[in-house]
Amino acid sequence: MTTGQLHLNAFLMNTGHHEASWRLPESDPFAHVSLDHFVRLARIAERGTFDSLFLADGPQLWSSLAQRPAGALEPLTLLTALATATEHIGLIATASTSYNSPYNLARKFASLDIISGGRAGWNIVTTAGKEAARNFGLEHEPAHADRYARAGEFLDVALKLWDSWEDDAITGDKAAGVWGDDTKIHPPRHQGRYFSVEGALNVPRTPQGYPLLVQAGSSEDGKAFASRYAEAVFTAQQTIEDARAFYADLKSRTAAAGRDPDHIKVLPGIVPVIGATEAEALAKERELEDHIVHHHGVANLERLLQLPAGSLELDRLLPSDLPPESAVEGAKSRYTLVVELARRDRLTVRQLIGRLGGGRGHLTFAGTPEQVADAIETWFTQGAADGFNIMPPVLPSGLEAFVDHVVPILRTRGLLRTEYGPRQTLRERYGLPRPANQYAQPVHA
Repeated sequence: MTTGQLHLNAFLMNTGHHEASWRLPESDPFAHVSLDHFVRLARIAERGTFDSLFLADGPQLWSSLAQRPAGALEPLTLLTALATATEHIGLIATASTSYNSPYNLARKFASLDIISGGRAGWNIVTTAGKEAARNFGLEHEPAHADRYARAGEFLDVALKLWDSWEDDAITGDKAAGVWGDDTKIHPPRHQGRYFSVEGALNVPRTPQGYPLLVQAGSSEDGKAFASRYAEAVFTAQQTIEDARAFYADLKSRTAAAGRDPDHIKVLPGIVPVIGATEAEALAKERELEDHIVHHHGVANLERLLQLPAGSLELDRLLPSDLPPESAVEGAKSRYTLVVELARRDRLTVRQLIGRLGGGRGHLTFAGTPEQVADAIETWFTQGAADGFNIMPPVLPSGLEAFVDHVVPILRTRGLLRTEYGPRQTLRERYGLPRPANQYAQPVHA
């Protein structure tokens, strides 16, 4: 049984996570490129004393322009602006290890951590899909195992770069005319399979040492990577039984990797559709589903399942001869989740598209504030989660409803802080220690 307080992360996605959210009268179809929109969302989440907020990203155009607002502001740039508009909330950006270089990305995250006073986090992704690969001169996406092998070396290099300045490298001795101590600079001089990185970072060591490391893959390769590096994991399960199994497995793997299992926080996604009554919440859910344009959903599903266009029929079940997960090189864990959901509940393609429209496989829960709080408390106390990735179906109204009506219940139950208190880094807010510099010599008394 989990005890203590929840960790809450606000996953912000343009007009909301439901693919039809932009069609509602209240929604601004241009919100995805509005700084004012994201500042408002960040301040709402901070009013709810969330630990952090999170921006997804990928180096490709995600969907047809006909389906929903497409394209997104680059997250590290946007989070730097949000750092000046907020005071406490953590700022987590998605960035790919497949289509970046360690030096440039380590520098960007170090800069965000310094500018925000220690509130930066990195959602580490390996990026599936041939569309992204072709934007970087590759004909095919790298194999799943190769992407994770590259990610492991990428992280090793990034950690060396963040540690390449010792904490006391800067002396600022005006009288002696000595600004810093060159003996406390440690160039990585890394030569590996994927990267060759010689010099030290050109940014000092940051308030957190390095950003909170977040990961979102639930495949076997993803879990192995998380157990070695991740400090928070964004995951997707549809049932508490599956969530408890994932939680126990990941904590066990982390301990086997020689790490404290309390130093990895498991945060399933939940899409809360909130109404004053259960009937009102279900009506809101139906309204969103009624606005889905199904041919977009069919095309997206065929891409995920690696089927030729025209393979799926709206009012029939998924084909019985889908390839196994082992044959999939893209988003393996999401592939398995969607197929298992369809098989378990015997959903037609139309019904499956409706279930995926709100959260792309994350748990969607429609109910009163008390019912949403009950679900969160049950998963938290029954060993299925250390907290939640809150994914409002419509923004900003869905986040406001959660903060105004669910957060007070969680606070009354002792599951969530009532205020932030003294300034903390994001790492401290997640109950994690500041990492020791791997190059620094221990001080002996």
